[in-house]
Amino acid sequence: MILSMEQVSIGTREKTIVDNVSLSIRAGEWYALVGQSGSGKSLLSQAIGRMLSPNLHVEGKIMFKDKDLLSLSQKEIRTIRGQKLSYIFQDYQGSFTPFRTIGQHFQEYQKAHGNRDSKSRRAKAVEALESVGLDETLYNRYPFQLSGGQLQRVSIAIALLLSPDLLIADEITTALDSVSGHRVLELLAKLQKETGCTILFITHDWRHVRRYATRLAVMKEGKIVESGGKHRILDHPQHEYTKQLIQAAPVLQRGLASGLDEVGSV
Repeated sequence: MILSMEQVSIGTREKTIVDNVSLSIRAGEWYALVGQSGSGKSLLSQAIGRMLSPNLHVEGKIMFKDKDLLSLSQKEIRTIRGQKLSYIFQDYQGSFTPFRTIGQHFQEYQKAHGNRDSKSRRAKAVEALESVGLDETLYNRYPFQLSGGQLQRVSIAIALLLSPDLLIADEITTALDSVSGHRVLELLAKLQKETGCTILFITHDWRHVRRYATRLAVMKEGKIVESGGKHRILDHPQHEYTKQLIQAAPVLQRGLASGLDEVGSV
């Protein structure tokens, strides 16, 4: 297992928000964590990289390979975060500083992780942009000069820049239109095949779960109510809450309109 959680709870002094969660993720799979807003799935994903607000405390174990992430020092977790595990967020626009070019974002990210060669940093950035289907000319542009789909592609390129073993994608299509979201996920699936990285996919969209996930867990009010293989849960859900979510979802058997299966420009 590349990641396992053992009896993880998250909360304040007054309230438990995530309650006694245990799950395990295998290397190379696309694992979906599914639930409605407020179910605790994003908090759980943020706990992995120790990115929670200071007023929240975490109990239990979060094992990444052979390391308990909750026991590491701040220096140790910063080294792992970005190099070994990386994030793509729903608020992709908030990830960019508006007065810095796309190239400067790539430069700063690499410098923070020890690459002191400016020529090497630029070459890696251009290669990363091309890997997500973007032209080198975007290197010198500012975030406001890119479309939403292009910015989300850039965020994917940065997240995969240092070849992390685990990529955490938190509701990454929510702020995109359906066509752009579809293309971004097709791109992510393509890059996963090329790099072999593991994906923890936080979502509430069952269409994406059916199309991309290998296994999944369903969260409700801070607890996992059901977990297992994708086909077993989608075709034969056991928990009443899972049944309600699937029944309320848009038609799962059919994808988006034909002609969108290829990754195109956004």
